Amino acid sequence: MEGEQFEMVAKTLYGLEDVLAEELSALQAEDVVAGRRMVSFRGDKAMMYRTNLHCRTALRILKSIAWFKADNAGAVYEEVKKIEWERYFMPDKTFAVDAVIYSESFNHSKFVAYRTKDAIADYFSEKFGKRPSVRINRPDMYIHIHISHHDCTVSLDSSGESLHRRGYRTAQGDAPLNEVLAAGMILLTGWRGESGFVDPMCGSGTLLIEAAMIALNIPPGLYRREYAFEKWNDYDADLFDEVYNDDSGERDFAFKCFGSDVSPAAIELARENIRNAGLTKYIELKTLPFQQYAEAPAGAGVLVTNPPYGERIAASDILNLYTMIGERLKHVFTGYRAWILSYKEAFFEHIGLHSDRKIKLMNGALECEFRCYELFAGKNRDYKAALNEQQRKPYPPESAPADKKRTGDGERRSYDRERPFAGKSREYGTAQDERRRPYLPKPADKKRTGDGERRSFDRERPFAGKSREYGTAPNERRRPYLPRPADEKRTGDDERRSFDRERPFAKKSREYGTAPDERRRPYLPRPADEKRTGDGERRSFDRERPFAGKSREYGTAPDERRKPYLPKPAEEKKTRESDRQPFVKNSLFDRLRPIDNPPHKKTYSKRDEKK
Repeated sequence: MEGEQFEMVAKTLYGLEDVLAEELSALQAEDVVAGRRMVSFRGDKAMMYRTNLHCRTALRILKSIAWFKADNAGAVYEEVKKIEWERYFMPDKTFAVDAVIYSESFNHSKFVAYRTKDAIADYFSEKFGKRPSVRINRPDMYIHIHISHHDCTVSLDSSGESLHRRGYRTAQGDAPLNEVLAAGMILLTGWRGESGFVDPMCGSGTLLIEAAMIALNIPPGLYRREYAFEKWNDYDADLFDEVYNDDSGERDFAFKCFGSDVSPAAIELARENIRNAGLTKYIELKTLPFQQYAEAPAGAGVLVTNPPYGERIAASDILNLYTMIGERLKHVFTGYRAWILSYKEAFFEHIGLHSDRKIKLMNGALECEFRCYELFAGKNRDYKAALNEQQRKPYPPESAPADKKRTGDGERRSYDRERPFAGKSREYGTAQDERRRPYLPKPADKKRTGDGERRSFDRERPFAGKSREYGTAPNERRRPYLPRPADEKRTGDDERRSFDRERPFAKKSREYGTAPDERRRPYLPRPADEKRTGDGERRSFDRERPFAGKSREYGTAPDERRKPYLPKPAEEKKTRESDRQPFVKNSLFDRLRPIDNPPHKKTYSKRDEKK
């Protein structure tokens, strides 16, 4: 059916998802949801034709036909074979399969595409006895399978060749810019043809052509020769002609696009492409190096360019090139907004200007940045200050008379610039809104206390008349600190004892064991005649001779680990063996001579003594 709604997916480049979503919404697509390098939406057959023709940042428009879950290529084969393929094409058509895999269960996307192709061919062989042929280049049916983890989606590619191939570019340079990326860059700037457009390094003219098409609102697919949906079984030629010939959205362009390049050969390629697009009237070209710009081509506008990245120019030259770009932008293009695409931070640093916006884009396999520069005369600080001054609102607002000002209760009262607070009543309770009630001082003779009652208040003596007796506050948590009477003070045993301010520690008992709590017991010296020893017994203690009367005899302590060092008797000494042997103090020779020849030492003979 012509008005039947179905799900579709528009593929795009990284960083352009939101731009594509805005395009689809402008075309009145339904259920537009942006994803990663894609945007999903719903629409009918006319919407599919329209998106292929009008979307500038879409690479392909896919029509989803089946969804299932699979963990391996065998499961994919069985599920694909269940699809009624005769609804979409017959065995006399050719087809090709493209697979995109984001899953750990599938190791190779080519193998998934191969098994999908086998399932389709076997389906037609079993049902019609004939299988369709596979063609890599320009087949009749483009089949796309997408696997994310275990979720599989089978779609029909309605675009065929990528939509970035507009059809107007027959000649290109060494490193041409993708048309979808060029259109996305211009749409990201917000420019829609309201001023001049400049590309001082235009190359083959891709940015200039896309800018002119955006300004005139010309559909980007107008120059394509064919679309894949033209070979489908349900293709409606009349409906597509109606969509194709609808020029109601085109508009006039009062300005021009200016382009230049240092290479005359690149300018010739740009002229040929511009001629193919039929935009010669709106684009001006000339051979001019960027450093020779003495004045801007237009009074004000936007500048978008894609400088070289250094693959064909030496490193020292490329850095000098970006330094020159920053110098020319600052001195020549004052009042412009300049957008530059590059992929190295060092390149942007050599430009030497402060960027206002940074957008990440993918130019092929290179992760680039698209940066915006507001170009003005003077210093950045002065420019920001002047901009803030312009945006600042006047005070008071023009809508309110100078002699009136709205108050918190919704009424207007008199307002005097010389005396802004004059005439305002500050009596207690005049504000209707308690949450916004201003602070009003209490009457001089009243002040609320902690117990909820009002008592007399004297400004000269604010604390006079206040009772500070113990226990007057009903709330113990908020009870103020009250000093104890001079003759009493609470001790650790919860009893009150006499207290003298002159001698705060006088009459305090420090006798042993008076505190009931052992953990808080203060240090009390032992009696002079007793002191606890290591064996748990009390012995006499003399302060004059603290160590007198202590026995240091060997073995008196019951605990061997704490046994003090005691000297051995003079007539005995421990040898290397476990037994004790007598030791006689005679001559030096006797003192050094071993006794009884221990077994671990050498035995001496009389011959040894003679030697």
